This record gives sequence, structure tokens and C-alpha cells, in this order.
Amino acid sequence: MNLTPQTDTPPIERHNLFDDAQAMLTGTLVVAIGLAFIKQAGLLTGGTTGLAFLIHYFTGSNFGLTLFVINVPFYALAWWRVGRVFTVKTIGAVGLLALLTEALPNVMTLGWINPFFAGLAGGLLIGVGILILFRHRASLGGFNILVLYLQERYGWKAGKVQMALDLCILAAGTLRLPWPLLAASVLGAVILNFVLMVNHRPERYVAF
Repeated sequence: MNLTPQTDTPPIERHNLFDDAQAMLTGTLVVAIGLAFIKQAGLLTGGTTGLAFLIHYFTGSNFGLTLFVINVPFYALAWWRVGRVFTVKTIGAVGLLALLTEALPNVMTLGWINPFFAGLAGGLLIGVGILILFRHRASLGGFNILVLYLQERYGWKAGKVQMALDLCILAAGTLRLPWPLLAASVLGAVILNFVLMVNHRPERYVAF
């Protein structure tokens, strides 16, 4: 009887085009719904999305267009350091998210929403949506690109780095938000990054 433990591992099945397409649509839609909660409650979130919110709140600019334009400089970093496929997927994801954030008000209407529930639910939804994109070698641009590169290059935890950057954005929110809304925004950012810290770990999952 052969008591030698089996060491052979099954071949890795890479994501095909359909896998990636459904992930892009699912991930961006989940994020867009989370952002709708955040926006309806007048909150902020982190990253370049948070920057887009700040510009939108101060100037009244189109949020979706602002979000896409802010991310343009980060595409160069993605192309140079992460790869062409990742960059193309990311541009597609950001473009799709920008369209969805503008289209959702035409298919659903949100009434009053408790700011702390909006932060909690919005943070969870955005974190799950970003996680889906991460696992298909895509992101929502901006700081997502930076934290993914730092995790793959130096092993820095994506969630922790993202949280530090997000807190900087939220600190700028003191210029616009009253303290209760700022506190709810911080809650959302913490929940979002908690989702990433727990679930996006290279020793547990490798995206292909």
C-alpha cells in the first residue's frame, strides 16, 4: 500500500473572457449601488472616488465624468508597472462605473437613509465590488492600482495601505462635512477596507 501523500496539484484554470466580463459588470454594479447609498446620505468615501465626491460637492460637477478624469493619470502607472491587460480591464471598469453611477438614478430612487447605515452598507457593497474586480485582475483605478502594485511588489497588505490613503482623503472632508456625516464616512471607509484586508490576501487567493 502506498502511504506517500499525494503532492500533485490540479492545473490552474485561468479566467476566460466570459468570466472577466461578468465580473466587471457584477463588481461595478455592486460598487455603484454602494456609492448611491454614500451619495444619498451626503457622505464621503476614500480614494479617487472620495476625491470625485469632494469635487462634486464643492462644484456640482458631473460625478461620473469627474471620477473617470481623475483616474486618467493612474492608468500610466498601471500600464508601466502592472501590465497591459490589467490596465485595459481597469479603464473598462472605471468607465462602466462612471456610466452606472449616472444611470442608476433613472432606474431607482432612494429616499431618506440613516448616514451610519449608509456608511455601513455602502462600505460593504463597495468593498465586495472591488474584491470581485481584484480577483479578475482589474481595479477601479487610482489608489486601487497603487495598493495592488505595492502588495504584489513588496507584500504590503492592500487593505491596510488603502485605509491609510483613505483616511487622508477623509481628513480633507472636514472642510465640507459636519462631524456626524464625517464619522459615518469614516465608518464606511473602515468597513470597506476591512472587507479587503480579510478577503484579499495573496496567500489565500491568486487571481488569473
